[in-house]
Amino acid sequence: MAIRRIGSGGEYEPKIGYCRAVVAGGFIHVAGTCGKGDTVVAQCKDALRIIASALEEAGASFADVVRVTYMLPDRATFQDCWPVLREAFGDNPPAATMIECNLITPDDLIEIEVTALAP
Repeated sequence: MAIRRIGSGGEYEPKIGYCRAVVAGGFIHVAGTCGKGDTVVAQCKDALRIIASALEEAGASFADVVRVTYMLPDRATFQDCWPVLREAFGDNPPAATMIECNLITPDDLIEIEVTALAP
């Protein structure tokens, strides 16, 4: 079975030693992704943009996502993201978990990790 690695050019990929996504075993595993922006909603939208790009490169979309994990340093802000997430996943909602935790920098307000079925 072949393993395919997909990079996104993110600044932490070479520093830490990981890639944005790995296609293996019939699934696409997308690494925890933080976006840019001044608000949790802006960062959520940008993280979803980066994730969508990785999924597209692997031949998939948000409709193929089966699992998502949301990580936020302040769970009270998660509700602000719900409309954005509902729009992204539409009629194909994945199983989901939200975790309150510290992220890699104090400026990061949300990190999103997904697993999708590979085409």
